Amino acid sequence: MVDKKVAHEPKVEVDALDRTAGFWEKYKSLIIGISAAVILVAGGWLIYKKMFQEPKEERAAEAIGKAQEYFATEKYEQALQGDGQNKGFLYMIKNYDGTKSGNLAHLYAGMSYLKLGEFNKAVTHLRDFDTDSKQIQMIAYGRLADAYSELGKKQDAVDYYKKAGKYFQEDEINASEFLFRAGYLLETLGKNKEAVEVYKEIKEKFPRTEKGFSIDKYIYRLSVEKNDFSVK
Repeated sequence: MVDKKVAHEPKVEVDALDRTAGFWEKYKSLIIGISAAVILVAGGWLIYKKMFQEPKEERAAEAIGKAQEYFATEKYEQALQGDGQNKGFLYMIKNYDGTKSGNLAHLYAGMSYLKLGEFNKAVTHLRDFDTDSKQIQMIAYGRLADAYSELGKKQDAVDYYKKAGKYFQEDEINASEFLFRAGYLLETLGKNKEAVEVYKEIKEKFPRTEKGFSIDKYIYRLSVEKNDFSVK
């Protein structure tokens, strides 16, 4: 029985080899074509990156510098529009779309419009901004909430203040501030129970911050039930 089994093994191996060779002969043109296409795409992306994308990123990084200086000195109109020689954030957004600096220009433009009182434009640009940096994204969410609040869209503002406050809790000062603003707006909406929950979250997670030290009085004020002896 053992000898019989061994005698058949070489035939099985040959058959498998024959099938493999047959498969290659049948599909070699397709396999070569797919391989060539992959190489072509990879090579094309590398050429695009080196010849176009990277130089564009460098030009964008240089161009945004003056606008950032204007923003830092609170010259928001010049930061947005430029000064005739240097480009502003709006030019960056239009001409450097797809670059890191073009994306960053949305954040600066949104905050500039917020300072200028043009809240709808602030919302537009802040919503278009996106980054992998959690701390910067947290600030963007908070400023978006500010814009919604100024527009009287309090529930939208609450939602984004909460989102900001939970997004990067390692920044305890800003996180607690944004959560506090959410709680305060909830009070103005008559949602005291939700406001207390937010205030308690501040007390639990950020006890060593300025808002954490003072939050007990807000919790107490909303937790005390009204009665005949309450001050009217």
